[in-house]
Amino acid sequence: MGRVRAAVRAGATVGAAALVMAAGVPGAARAAGTAPPPAPSYRAADGAKAVEGKPSTADAPLLEAGSIYKDTLAPGERVYRLVLEKDESNVYVSAVVRPAPGAKVSSSDGIEVEIMTTAGRSCPAGTGRASFGYDSAPIGAAGVRWGAEDEDCAPAGVYYAKVTRTSAKASDQSPWPLELRVQREPGRGAGVPTTAPSTWPSGAPSLPGSEAVARTGGTGFNDARALGAGVWRDEMRPGQTRYYRVPLDWGQQLGLSAELAAAKMTKPYGSASGGLTVSLYTPYRSLVSDKDTSYDGKQAGITLEKTPPVAYENRFSSDRAVQPVSIAGWYYVAVTMGGKVAEFTEDATPVPLTLRTELSGTPANAPAYKEGLAAGGFGVGAEDRAAARDGLTAPEAADAAEKGSVMRVVAGAGFGTGTLLLLVLGGWILLARRGGGATAG
Repeated sequence: MGRVRAAVRAGATVGAAALVMAAGVPGAARAAGTAPPPAPSYRAADGAKAVEGKPSTADAPLLEAGSIYKDTLAPGERVYRLVLEKDESNVYVSAVVRPAPGAKVSSSDGIEVEIMTTAGRSCPAGTGRASFGYDSAPIGAAGVRWGAEDEDCAPAGVYYAKVTRTSAKASDQSPWPLELRVQREPGRGAGVPTTAPSTWPSGAPSLPGSEAVARTGGTGFNDARALGAGVWRDEMRPGQTRYYRVPLDWGQQLGLSAELAAAKMTKPYGSASGGLTVSLYTPYRSLVSDKDTSYDGKQAGITLEKTPPVAYENRFSSDRAVQPVSIAGWYYVAVTMGGKVAEFTEDATPVPLTLRTELSGTPANAPAYKEGLAAGGFGVGAEDRAAARDGLTAPEAADAAEKGSVMRVVAGAGFGTGTLLLLVLGGWILLARRGGGATAG
């Protein structure tokens, strides 16, 4: 029995590894000498429910915690309804907009997510914003209802999530796909710190210099490629954004850098402001930090300062670099190569991208919650660490877990059937022997 189960586990591991090799090796699916296919479009969430936001609170559709929704958003406001309990839980509503590739945007364009009471008052410290840089890459923002800290938003009842898209007159005015996700963080238990940390170990990360391992990034938050600590190799084309995810546990810090190597030039020289952008998002899709730099077709690099250690009390900090890093889970890294790079490089030849990630700090125990975190999409477990080790996206990890579960059931059923057959055969032999002895007598 032990050998059978070991074989099943080994088979699942080999299958997962083959999946990563097929989807995670840059250029693996491209035949030599052929033009690369168009960059894949953003992968929407599996099972997202269609919903239509309203321009006012009247008839606003209901959003429920634990669900993902899809809508479209033109410049202006769309309102959605929430029904929340008085249980000191925190509810995060994230919005991700996806402009068409090459859509015209400006730095004044962006989105805002605001949580409001039925009286029209904003939940204090509950509004999230995000704006565009040089390119029309997807952006995300999140609003939150703080169930324990905000008296105005602690009572049970109806609330509204208002998503606003701002757009300059000269910018793209067409409706964009909108993805909404509602996540619930349970109320805290006794003894959880509620005072912001006075200091934390900051500074530049100590990034690894080992040999790079191939990992192809995803198209968005839903299929972001999992990474652990190490050095990772990918490739990019102008205007493309790659997504990755890193499991960051309580007490841990994340340091990372991204480097674009030399491109194949079509002009003697060139330069693109915002040729490389790196953005880091929380498990509830709110921006932690971002940074951009120019790229001249030869070399560009960005290093983000280490995050503070993940701690519940960080949410009480007034420091914008500390406050978002307040819950354990998957943190998302988005890397964008500016579209203007195509003006002086050959688009058909991808540019090597190197990511370096450092995870420091020993994972600590989670603070006391009234309920488990996993149902809300938070926390770091053994399966998350395994996905990071094997480089799986969330859909791949779910598929591997499902196949592994089926194989275990089949293996268990096969073993039981075999045992039953042996028992039946043994019974027949025994009966035959007994029958033969009686006849002879």
